[in-house]
Amino acid sequence: MAAERTPYEPDLPRTMKVRQQALRTGWTTGTCASAAAKAAAEALVSRRAQDVVEVALPSGRRVTFAVDSCLIHADRAEAVVIKDAGDDPDVTHGARLTATARWRDEPGIELDGGIGVGVVTKPGLGLELGGPAINPVPRKMIEQAVGESVDLKTRGVRVVISVPDGEKMARKTTNKRLGILGGISILGTTGIVRPFSTASWRASVEQAVAVMGAQGERTLVLCTGGRTEKGAMRLLPQLPDVCFVEVGDFTGAALRRAVEHGVTQVVFVGMAGKLTKLASGVLMTHYTRSKVDTDLLAEITRVMGGSEELAARVAEANTARHAYELWEGEGLLGRAGRELCRRVAEVLEQFTTEAGRTIAAQVVLVDFTGQRMIAMYGRLSR
Repeated sequence: MAAERTPYEPDLPRTMKVRQQALRTGWTTGTCASAAAKAAAEALVSRRAQDVVEVALPSGRRVTFAVDSCLIHADRAEAVVIKDAGDDPDVTHGARLTATARWRDEPGIELDGGIGVGVVTKPGLGLELGGPAINPVPRKMIEQAVGESVDLKTRGVRVVISVPDGEKMARKTTNKRLGILGGISILGTTGIVRPFSTASWRASVEQAVAVMGAQGERTLVLCTGGRTEKGAMRLLPQLPDVCFVEVGDFTGAALRRAVEHGVTQVVFVGMAGKLTKLASGVLMTHYTRSKVDTDLLAEITRVMGGSEELAARVAEANTARHAYELWEGEGLLGRAGRELCRRVAEVLEQFTTEAGRTIAAQVVLVDFTGQRMIAMYGRLSR
């Protein structure tokens, strides 16, 4: 009988491998937009072009930015700050965050998006439908930055944030699926881009689940990457794209959000390695100590009728893929794969139960192309 495994999410930051050379941090689109807005507002007031500008981060820390260009017209001022994402592989690195400021009759700030800033078309993002995809923290940063140059209690300024090539950049993001059309989002919570940030990926996964839930969809399909997502879409063509979420390593975070948003069915599609870690009860599958549990795979081999000799070879397998190939070579792949899926489904349902509400789980094992289903187990929600 299999030992009971308690699902858990390890605390990644304390266990991550330390890089020999520190990676360079960068600035979010929100921070760069606030700097551009400050420069444009200052130029509008002083009628002098700005070379540098200082803005505050949400933490209160103040940072200085070079202004790439600053133009003053009769009725407006325009400033550009180029985004530096540091060592993060950010698709918006090098983007020209452009702010145009002009006076308006009513006191206060009016903020809008121009070319290259996406428009919100679906609920669940916490932003006004039909409005620009400028998130709450960047909005506050922009208002604060402009307010340092203009007394917004007595004067009014209209600020438009634009990003030339933003629409092209957005094609490499999940914006379209989230219902953000025509450009990128102006993002950021701390103002700082931390290279290869697990926090930003986790946040994007949680946001995708929230958008799906806000549209009334109740079936969430979690995929470990691009290949498995394509395979999942072929398996479940009746579901809209918004139901499919590339979960990466953040299964636990996605499930917690699914519980909050009324999801009744979760389908997990993955390859042998991720499924083995999940079957072991590890919900944060990038965790450095979460090596593939080949003893678990050996146990499955025995339970499914494999020989003791095969089980011993599986226990010594180098990777989950190696074990998969051993099962395949002995004609055990279908049965063993289904048992692996069963154990994952059990873990997922237990995790959601402990998070507040049981969500029915189906699990699909696909081959290493991500396109062919090898085994499946699970129950449908009622």
